[in-house]
Amino acid sequence: MHYLDHAATTPVPEAVADRMVEVLTGQFGNPSAQYPMGREAAALVENCRAAIAAILRCKANSLVFTSCGTESNNWAIRSALWQGRHIGKHIITTAVEHSAVLEPLKALSQEGYEVTYLKPDSRGNITAQQVFDALREDTALVSVMLVNNETGCVFPVEEIARGLRERKSRALLHCDAVQGFLKVPCAPADWGVDLMSFSAHKIGGPKGIGALYVNPALKNLRPLLFGGGQERGLRSGTEATAQIAGFARAVELRMDHLSEKLGRTYYIKAYCRTKLLTIPGMEEVSDGTAPHILCMSLPGYPSANIVTDLGEQGICISAGSACHKGKASHVITAMGLPKRTAAGVIRISFGPETTHEDIDALYEALKSHQANRFPML
Repeated sequence: MHYLDHAATTPVPEAVADRMVEVLTGQFGNPSAQYPMGREAAALVENCRAAIAAILRCKANSLVFTSCGTESNNWAIRSALWQGRHIGKHIITTAVEHSAVLEPLKALSQEGYEVTYLKPDSRGNITAQQVFDALREDTALVSVMLVNNETGCVFPVEEIARGLRERKSRALLHCDAVQGFLKVPCAPADWGVDLMSFSAHKIGGPKGIGALYVNPALKNLRPLLFGGGQERGLRSGTEATAQIAGFARAVELRMDHLSEKLGRTYYIKAYCRTKLLTIPGMEEVSDGTAPHILCMSLPGYPSANIVTDLGEQGICISAGSACHKGKASHVITAMGLPKRTAAGVIRISFGPETTHEDIDALYEALKSHQANRFPML
């Protein structure tokens, strides 16, 4: 198998799985229990929290564990708007956010909120100035992702945070950093971001565990879940100790020689881009600078067919357009690409394990697909 879909999820290293099994079988106490096994589990959770927070250069108590990036995004949005309920009901976001942001905002628009969606340019980029131009006195929330999951474009979150402060805006800033953590610079406390979302399974961790950074200046943050008062009363529910341990171990492994791993990923991406552009008609859709995502198109050849064909050959990529009944994704639609280009978008995404052989197999399979399939008119 040639796995080239790391932006969807990542392989779990054996060391991460081993750590999780160790916790599941030997450290299975409830962190809320007062006997030694419970206290041991509670200490494990806090040690993992501190380890991840250290990488983000934030205080450990500003990081709250959640079940996934989607929960983190939903909670951040709802809580930020509750926090800013006296400011107004205007929200600024981009038209290319993940559905875990866009769907909550869609629901909120039915509850009386007004959402401004910033459109990207034809290459998928968003500027900080677009955010500033859309700011209003009643803007309560700005939500901008760090790395777009389809194009690999890195958005200027640090610049946006600085600009909001300079303009003395009362809006809170949320960032979905699920696709950017340990891929591009990410420092919520240093930047002045109020809320930032993370997920473990994008960096070699298990599915079912995420985190939310909460600026310590935000007092009385409204919980999304009420119950037993875990996570300092912010996120009730018995802590998923094995997943938390797996998250921390994945961070530790990814951080080991991280610069070398990222350099290797950049190199593999460049190699893939150069090779695929030798295929007649192949186009680069975006110049996204994240090291692990390459967005290309084979105009005239529906991406859903490409993904299915390559999948049968053991090559895993995504239809960057997330095709559904022939319709392009909201990201590709917002970029305003020509119809034939939009229909043929594919996303190739890489990890530290990706090899030249993986790219060469992809290249040969795409050439074969082009030779043996009739293009759409």
